[in-house]
Amino acid sequence: MIGNTPPPRHWTPDLCKTCPVPGIQRANACEHMELSGKVSSAFLIKKRQVQVTAFCHKSDKVVDNPYVGCDVCHPLTVKISVSE
Repeated sequence: MIGNTPPPRHWTPDLCKTCPVPGIQRANACEHMELSGKVSSAFLIKKRQVQVTAFCHKSDKVVDNPYVGCDVCHPLTVKISVSE
């Protein structure tokens, strides 16, 4: 996913420990969602991490929360019950 990016944004095995991709795939295996990743590091902190973005090819838009999915493939329904 990250490919052969030159240092300092290159892949190294230690990134796998905190990578969000396996968790996203367990929560949402939508066939229309494509994940993209890049290595980022916080300013003044030497900790590198994988940042993931998602795009839905069915709704043709960026997915705000890849763990949930887009509102086309995975509409959120709210049930309201009124008790008397």
